[in-house]
Amino acid sequence: MTSFKRHSKKVLTGIVGGAVTLIGLVLIPYPGPGWLIVFAGLAVLATEFEFAARVLEKVRAKYDAWVAWLKRQPRFIQILVLAFTGLVVVTTIWLVNGFGIIDMLFHLDQSWLISPLFR
Repeated sequence: MTSFKRHSKKVLTGIVGGAVTLIGLVLIPYPGPGWLIVFAGLAVLATEFEFAARVLEKVRAKYDAWVAWLKRQPRFIQILVLAFTGLVVVTTIWLVNGFGIIDMLFHLDQSWLISPLFR
């Protein structure tokens, strides 16, 4: 493989892997595949960058430790974590004006549904 092709592949891998990892990081607090996307992005990066392979291994270990810790906790703590996750989701939907759009579509005239960022 020529030097240019090799360098181009490394740059493209860095851009794609970095973007996927960043998207995953943003999605972590939300229900869905946030951590899976982070792991996928790090796996893409690990094909070209040794540091990413080490980070992937450490992050997976920390994730597994977190899941194991949460499973050992009383149901009350598990419910608190779930409630916090729900609060993050609802707050984000409100801030990006998701509830304001519903207010507008159904003519509810509830000003508190409109995000302060969209007033």
